[in-house]
Amino acid sequence: MQHTREHRSLLAESERRLLIAIARRLPSWINSDHLTLVGLVSMPLAAVAFAQIPAAPWCAAAFVLALAANWFGDSLDGTLARVRNQQRPRYGYYVDHVIDLVGTAALFAGIGASGLMHPSLAIAVVAAYFLVAAESYLATHAAGVFRISFAGFGPTELRLVLAAGAIAVVNKPWVDIAGLQVRLFDVGGLVSIVGMIVAFAVSAIRNTRSLYVAEPLPDKRVAAVEQAA
Repeated sequence: MQHTREHRSLLAESERRLLIAIARRLPSWINSDHLTLVGLVSMPLAAVAFAQIPAAPWCAAAFVLALAANWFGDSLDGTLARVRNQQRPRYGYYVDHVIDLVGTAALFAGIGASGLMHPSLAIAVVAAYFLVAAESYLATHAAGVFRISFAGFGPTELRLVLAAGAIAVVNKPWVDIAGLQVRLFDVGGLVSIVGMIVAFAVSAIRNTRSLYVAEPLPDKRVAAVEQAA
């Protein structure tokens, strides 16, 4: 699929340089499919690790390692293909995003099962994510621009927030807000839902406007002349 990638997260440029440096040093027997497989397997492992945090706090470290493995596989597979000039645009785009959807669903299934976030909120976070993802995929097809970040946040920044939250929740699963005891991850989930809904609305309005300008309603007189001809 021919499109422009737009990545403007806080860490985007530093991450790009790091990924290129890693890709150039990987042995030749490792290819982008191997890295994609790492990205696929690591998210369910992260989900299992998070679900076990209340019973085994050390699983927070396992969760962080699984997220790091997911970053390594998910972020590096495309970079490696570009560095080696082995791009498969349609295959890469499709498989990468199918894996993202599966991985996100698996991850929040684990978070919801842990008891550290209310299951209904976990489902709502996934629903909001799928809403944003669907709009992004539609925009890529219709407008030719694939935006990877919003307001400085991209996948890497979100992984870092999740990792920090998993470490924090080991010692402080509940927080006090206005005299009420609420789960730390419930607060994070609500903030995430609001943020993703805002991102969806902003992106949908922006893309609708740009597409409307690019394809305005035809002038009635011109349309009548064309029909008569």
